[in-house]
Amino acid sequence: MSTREDILATLRRNTRETYDMPDLDALRPITYADTLAEFKTKVTTVAGAKLIEMKAGDTLDDVVRQAYPDAGIKASNLPGVTADMNPDTVSEVQELEKVDVGIVEGRIGVAENACIWIPQQMKERALLFASQRLVVVLSRDAIVNNMHEAYNLIDKSPDYFRQYKFGAFVSGPSKTADIESALVYGAQAARALTVVLR
Repeated sequence: MSTREDILATLRRNTRETYDMPDLDALRPITYADTLAEFKTKVTTVAGAKLIEMKAGDTLDDVVRQAYPDAGIKASNLPGVTADMNPDTVSEVQELEKVDVGIVEGRIGVAENACIWIPQQMKERALLFASQRLVVVLSRDAIVNNMHEAYNLIDKSPDYFRQYKFGAFVSGPSKTADIESALVYGAQAARALTVVLR
């Protein structure tokens, strides 16, 4: 008898009670009466991000400038954004370490947890994680109720992986409290996240 079989046999001998598996059909994904309102609430509370809603006449450049007036190097490949660096044209990924504000486009917002699906739309995806501050531009029509709906959209849309085979869900600034119980922002990615709804 192998070690694995020995361990499993010991577990079976010592199991006193057994239970039926729960009815997974009874578990329904969360839905909301107003997904946009729920998403906006969760972005600022649960995710701890800043939310800006564009108004008629606003430009993305103006919104980013108002959100981060003292920003140093800005990086983006989005049309309509004046950036100091383009993640498609950097010669070395290490250049993105200097980025103060990265501006990217999100494709799906999830009301359940304030996650935003960002498919890789640039040569260097490190922009998502190397930027000190990240601005995610998201259409208010791209909000879904839950992760089930988000994954269904991703599965059905090959556009999200047309050029690159990477995407990430981002929710709020990066933070950790595992070092001496002190909350640290920017531990693994951006120290601040701003969601711009247009």
